[in-house]
Amino acid sequence: MATIVLLILSNIFMTFAWYGHLKFKSSALWVVILASWGIAFFEYCLQVPANRWGHERYSAAQLKIMQEVITLVVFCVFAVTFLREPLKWNYIVGFVMIILAVVFVFGFDTPSKADHEETPSVIQREDSPPHSE
Repeated sequence: MATIVLLILSNIFMTFAWYGHLKFKSSALWVVILASWGIAFFEYCLQVPANRWGHERYSAAQLKIMQEVITLVVFCVFAVTFLREPLKWNYIVGFVMIILAVVFVFGFDTPSKADHEETPSVIQREDSPPHSE
């Protein structure tokens, strides 16, 4: 659960870093670049631990698809509330298609990260001598 909370918080910072400046078009580009980098620092302070700790339970692909879905949800809320842009039907259809990817990544009976780590990295034939390190 901590992974998901950290990913949500990091995506809020990321969305403001990437798109917040669109509301301040009169600001100099170099100013918004520096501001975006400053905001992105806090994003990374949350995102890096989320992925580091999350990788103990989830595969990298599962973390990525989780992050993408969180990004879409955070962005939709941001676009409607902060930028005052409408959420059009074709955007929603596109987002739903991306969310369907979650079904393919999480929905099928595949080994979990923990199951994968229990598998020996070296498979020994019965007639071979024991592997020593």
